[in-house]
Amino acid sequence: MASKTIFLTGFPGFIAERLLRNLARSGDRFFLLVQKQFLQKASESVEKISQQYSIPAENFQIIEGDITQENLGIQREKLEEIKQETTDVFHLAAIYDLEVKREPAYRVNVEGTCNVNEFVKSLPNLNRYNYVSTCYVAGKRKGIILETELEHNAGFRNFYEETKYLAEIEVEKLKPNLPVTIFRPSVVVGDSKTGETAKYDGIYYLIHYYRMFPSLLRIFNVGNDEVKLNIVPVDFVVDGIEKLSKDESAIGKTVALADPNPLTTREICDVIVEAITNKKTVVTPPASLVRWTLNLPFSPAVTGLPHAGVPYFFISQTYDTSIASSLLAKHGISCPRFADYAKNLIAFVEKNPKL
Repeated sequence: MASKTIFLTGFPGFIAERLLRNLARSGDRFFLLVQKQFLQKASESVEKISQQYSIPAENFQIIEGDITQENLGIQREKLEEIKQETTDVFHLAAIYDLEVKREPAYRVNVEGTCNVNEFVKSLPNLNRYNYVSTCYVAGKRKGIILETELEHNAGFRNFYEETKYLAEIEVEKLKPNLPVTIFRPSVVVGDSKTGETAKYDGIYYLIHYYRMFPSLLRIFNVGNDEVKLNIVPVDFVVDGIEKLSKDESAIGKTVALADPNPLTTREICDVIVEAITNKKTVVTPPASLVRWTLNLPFSPAVTGLPHAGVPYFFISQTYDTSIASSLLAKHGISCPRFADYAKNLIAFVEKNPKL
C-alpha cells in the first residue's frame, strides 16, 4: 500500500521529471498535472521511469489540466477523487523565461500559484505543500539575502523575478495554517555526474561562447572578482527537495538551495576555459567595459548572450544558506563545487551541441 499520494505540477519539465524519478522509488502514487500539449511527452516519460525503476505503471495517473484555470482545469468528476486521495503537493509549474512579458508571467506564476494554493487548502489529508520558488525573488536587492527574508521594494530586473516574488508572497501566507516548505534554487545547471540538462541558458551562454573560438577567446576573462554567481546542479536541487519534503523539521521553512561557497564570475570563467582548453584566461578587462560591451545592440549575435541574461553576471548578491545547510546536513547532502563537475557539463554540451 502506497504511503503517500503525491500531486505534482510542472511535469514533464526537466526538474519535475528528475524529482519524479527520485520520489517514485518509494512506491508512492502520483497525480501528474499536465497541459494538453505535453500529454504525449508526459506519457513517454512516465513509461520510461516505470520501466527503468520497475515501478508499476498504475502508480502514475496523468491528469490533463492547467494551473491558470479554475480548479486547475481538472474535470469535475475527477477532481473530488484527487482531493480525497492527495497527501502531498509539489508545485513546480511556472514560466522560467527572463524575457517573458508581464501578462503571461502573471497569469501563470501568480494566478496559477493562487489556484494551486486554493486546491491545497481544500485537501482534507494534506501532509505537506512543497513550493519551488527561486533565489531571484530578491530582485535588485544587494548584499546578503537571508532565507527568512522576502518582502522588499528594491525592484526587479524582469517579470520573471517579479511574478515569482509575488507568487512566493502568496504561498508564504499559508505557513501559519498549513504544512508548507518553500524551496529557492539559485541558477540550476545540468547533472553534476552526467552533465544532462534540457535547456542551454544561464551559465551555458558562457560555455557556448568560449567553445566558439577557444584558443582566441580564452585569452579574455569576461568575469570579475566583485560578483559571485551562484550555480547549483539539478541533482543537488532534486535530492534536497526530495529529502526535505519528508523531513518534518523543514515544515514552515524557506530553504535556499544554493551553493554556500559560490565562485566569482572570474573564477567561473577560468574553470570553464580550463575545462575546454587546459589553460586559464590571461587578461581580465574592467567589469564596466565588459558589461557595456555585452549590452551593445550587436552583442547577442556575436557572443550568444542575450541582453536579458547580462545582469545575472553582475549581481552583487549573496544567498545565505544557513537553514538549508543545517537541514540538508542531516541527510548527508551538500552542494558540490562547480570546479568539480564543470567538465561533465561541458562534455554533455560537446556531445549534444543543440537541444
